[in-house]
Amino acid sequence: MHNPAVPETLEGWCVLHLMYRVRWERLKGKAAGDLDRMASEATRALTSAESGPTAFVQVLGHKADLMVVVFRRSFDELAAAQLAFSRSELHESLEATSSYVSVVELGMYEMTAKIHEQLSAQHKPGSEEFERAFDAEMESQRQRVMTRLFLELPKGRYVCFYPMNKRRGEALNWYSEDFGRRAAMMREHGMIGRHYAGRVTQIISGSIGYDDWEWGVDLFADDPLVFKKLIYEMRFDEASAKFAEFGPFYTGLQFPPASLGLYLQGLAPSVSLA
Repeated sequence: MHNPAVPETLEGWCVLHLMYRVRWERLKGKAAGDLDRMASEATRALTSAESGPTAFVQVLGHKADLMVVVFRRSFDELAAAQLAFSRSELHESLEATSSYVSVVELGMYEMTAKIHEQLSAQHKPGSEEFERAFDAEMESQRQRVMTRLFLELPKGRYVCFYPMNKRRGEALNWYSEDFGRRAAMMREHGMIGRHYAGRVTQIISGSIGYDDWEWGVDLFADDPLVFKKLIYEMRFDEASAKFAEFGPFYTGLQFPPASLGLYLQGLAPSVSLA
């Protein structure tokens, strides 16, 4: 039974973030040809036009050296990609520092309320007719936004990833707020993001029940200052100022899979993602 107080979500790509520290001492002294061979084997394990996109990111700072973001249509495909990568020769020179599991998600606060209102005028809420009509409408909405659920990998040179929660404390609890109030705050939150359309691509993925935080956020842009300005501005809206909790941030430079060999040689990866 669909609960009118619970906003519906639409799901797309399954997402796996893998963060690694490169054990450079194990690669030092290897010939360029050997590093290229290792890189080619590793990228073949993770890249396939049929399976889904994969992003490679050189991470800035101490939290990791390399972040791999894998998008697949199922957890089974994520598991297969992770296993194939783990069996590559390169993986012997990588040390896992963190990971994150989630599913691309589109929240439907306002649409959930509209669907309940429209269908309640035709069917008794909770009835089989209502539930069937509700599921049919959700599938229709899903087809409408399919390209947002299974989007192509953004080409932005700079990448920022962080997990986050909605606060569930004794004084402030997002989930005990009235549905209409939550919807209004999310509307305000979304309007800020729209001001940055064309400058940043944002991918929200849900992780409730999958990982330690509730959502993961990936930002892609051609100017890293956009991350600072967008997140700073969002801190002032009520949904963030009162209810948001943020995890660790990972920021770095995206590079094409073909440049992994250069990265392993200690050369700056190519900026071209075409």
